[in-house]
Amino acid sequence: MIILEHINYWVVVILMMTGFYVVISHNNLVKKLIGINIFQTSIFILFISFGKVDGGTAPILSEGYQNFSAPLPHVLILTAIVVGIATTALGLALVIRINRAFNTVEDDEIKKAMSQ
Repeated sequence: MIILEHINYWVVVILMMTGFYVVISHNNLVKKLIGINIFQTSIFILFISFGKVDGGTAPILSEGYQNFSAPLPHVLILTAIVVGIATTALGLALVIRINRAFNTVEDDEIKKAMSQ
């Protein structure tokens, strides 16, 4: 069945749309950061899925193996995870600073306080 053969891509689409929905539907800045992280995780899964080759093994040269999975997407995702953690930490630090300045993390209340 075609859906089960490409289940990883269905998971990517579901996670991507869930993260996008969380970002656009909530006014809470922490919830927006969580939505961005869910979206980012879907991109990680997508890139890892691109690197997988059916019947492929790890790219270690040994007798009897002709088909190898590409290691580059996995290496890039390791770097992206580190960058994602740093970005999330910076975002949370900004949310803490915004909360101290405006006593709220709700987007609409911050806009209202900025316009006054």
